Amino acid sequence: MGYRESYDRSISDPEGYWAEQASAIDWFTPPKQVLVPSEGEDGEPIPRWFGGGVLNTCYNALDRHVIAGRADQPALIYHSAMTDARRTYTYAELLERVAKLAGALTALGVRRGDRVVIYMPMIPEAAMAMLACARLGAIHSVVFGGFAPAELAARIDGAEPKVIISASCGLEPNRVVEYQPILDAALSRTEHQPDHCIVLQRPEARAELTEGRDHDFAELMSAKDIEPAAAVEVEALDPLYILYTSGTTGKPKGIVRDNGGHAVAMSYAMREIYDVGAGEVMFTASDVGWVVGHSFIVYGPLIAGATTILYEGKPVGTPDAAAFWRVVAEHGVKAMFTAPTAIRAIRKVDPDGELLADHDLSTLQTLFLAGERTDPDTLNWAAEKLDIPVVDNWWQTETGWPIAANLRGMEPMPIKAGSPSVPVPGYDVQVLGPDGTELPAGTEGAIAIKLPLPPGTLAGVWGDRQRMVGSYLSAYPGYYATGDGGVIDEDGYVTILGRTDDVINVAGHRLSTGAMEAVIATHPAVAECAVIGVADQLKGQIPRGFVVLKQGKEVDPAELEAALVKLVRDEIGAVAALRRIDVVDGLPKTRSGKILRKTMREIADGKQAVIPSTIEDPSVVEQLRPVLGS
Repeated sequence: MGYRESYDRSISDPEGYWAEQASAIDWFTPPKQVLVPSEGEDGEPIPRWFGGGVLNTCYNALDRHVIAGRADQPALIYHSAMTDARRTYTYAELLERVAKLAGALTALGVRRGDRVVIYMPMIPEAAMAMLACARLGAIHSVVFGGFAPAELAARIDGAEPKVIISASCGLEPNRVVEYQPILDAALSRTEHQPDHCIVLQRPEARAELTEGRDHDFAELMSAKDIEPAAAVEVEALDPLYILYTSGTTGKPKGIVRDNGGHAVAMSYAMREIYDVGAGEVMFTASDVGWVVGHSFIVYGPLIAGATTILYEGKPVGTPDAAAFWRVVAEHGVKAMFTAPTAIRAIRKVDPDGELLADHDLSTLQTLFLAGERTDPDTLNWAAEKLDIPVVDNWWQTETGWPIAANLRGMEPMPIKAGSPSVPVPGYDVQVLGPDGTELPAGTEGAIAIKLPLPPGTLAGVWGDRQRMVGSYLSAYPGYYATGDGGVIDEDGYVTILGRTDDVINVAGHRLSTGAMEAVIATHPAVAECAVIGVADQLKGQIPRGFVVLKQGKEVDPAELEAALVKLVRDEIGAVAALRRIDVVDGLPKTRSGKILRKTMREIADGKQAVIPSTIEDPSVVEQLRPVLGS
């Protein structure tokens, strides 16, 4: 079935379409109702999938592959650029460890429906902890390792875990981040206290354990009296995990993912979008603390029976800009997934791609990019240097898997740089005007998805139905509001121009800062850029640009500013009113690579900016303050 036929069927007959896709999952009891309607003001706020179905996500990720004869196939490869460690776990070995950890959690009182917070670095035990929770029907909530005490405390109070699983430390270039003091500080300010904490001791820094509360991970795993746990039968609509979104202010939202829809979506995405199947190798350079890590480091590849790479390191500096290519060559990677900012970082250090020549990348068939808008210049550079398709795909923590993509396993389509291609089957993507009317092709507006959302998307906001409705469903009744603005062209290709709050109003003209960034990024001296709207007494807002130069590029700032202003004027028009562009050493980003434009706007407007704990390097903000305030 080609893309168009598949997509049209998914929209016209969603129940029939997803019933067929659900056959790729092992069910203890098949679903009785494929699509479960929403239930009004006090019930489910959105339709749900596979009511009455009974399964276990861990069983689908591990047990069934062992039963099918792939016990000795590599399931997870741990590759640490920080310690130079390598470790491979076969499906049988990973199942053995996960079942034992699930048994240890059972011994500590964890049962189906209980919550477990996981606060760990990128080590195999983080994936094992997630799978062990899934095995028991417990709900895991992974918190990015190294989050500050206040952020960790908010998530602990939100999830109310029975157990917290942590490690003694995480590793960053040139420093060790001790987790136990952060965890202790977080627990000193939480209303909720877990019954137990499990701490994995790493050799780089050992934690001081609290007697009566803390348990040594290795001791639990070696205890003779702990029996491996079998996979617990859970309902398809039961939560698998809570993943908190990281807002800069206010209480974080706990996005809930259920078991049944998630398993079907992961199987489908691996097959149809990423074209990775049993025995093939996928390398997702992300973190298990982010949704990308949940979906395509842990669950997706394992549900597909593939081999997944768990990488501890950075794209550059651990030790060089060939870090990713080293992983690909060493492990025979077929598909790689990372963020555009990682590719920009590599390009900045190695603009001519000279380090690629040192590694055999012949197994690599596709590079996938997501997490932020992929500018055409970055995509084209990677495609030219790697000589493979580079595929942008657009999605969110809330959706859990791509909304728009170029489906490599179904019918590869022409790639349009700057667009993540077409809506994935199941997503009825529309561009809406301010009054909620669907706009014609080529017209910019708010991007929304007509209900029902496909399987695997958010099932709700943990403990807060009204926040689910207010955040996503009330703006356009009958639609899920993505919060992104953009356009769909005559060919059905989606282009994301930025968050709707990145649309600025200049003297009555609504302008997209994302469109300006796309133009600036085409300049050969620019490694990355950001455009923000700042307050102006005359025009309401005016755009300001910030650029980081490629390594080794020496330009006159005034000449570059003039060239970029002309470029934007030529491409967008004088109405863009972009007059000032500063060259800076770096842009403030989250650890997942997203530029903190809101923080930059607040500083430029003289407001009290809230610096989110997700920031990668707080010193970048301090370096920018004088420029932003001038």
